[in-house]
Amino acid sequence: MRSVHYAKQREMLKIIGKDISYVVSDEDIRRELGISLFGEKTQEDTELPKIKKACEKCQHPELVYTTRQTRSADEGQTTYYTCPNCGHRFTEG
Repeated sequence: MRSVHYAKQREMLKIIGKDISYVVSDEDIRRELGISLFGEKTQEDTELPKIKKACEKCQHPELVYTTRQTRSADEGQTTYYTCPNCGHRFTEG
C-alpha cells in the first residue's frame, strides 16, 4: 500500500508547476455549436426562401431571406435579406 502512495506522489511531482493549455479556435467553437458565419456559402444558399419585396439598391422585385434570433427570446427575430440580382444585403427587425 505504501508503494502505491509513493508512486502517486512521484507522478504528482512530475506535473506540479507545469502549465497545461489547450487552444480552441473560433472555427472549432462554431463547428461544435453548428454555427455558420453570416455570408458563408452553404448548401442552404440554393434553397433559401424568397419574398416579393423590392431591393433597396437595384429595385429587383424578389429577395431571398433568412431569420436569426439575435437578441433575447422575448424580442423579435432579425430578418436578413439578400438580393439575388446585385448581392445587396440589408436587415430588418
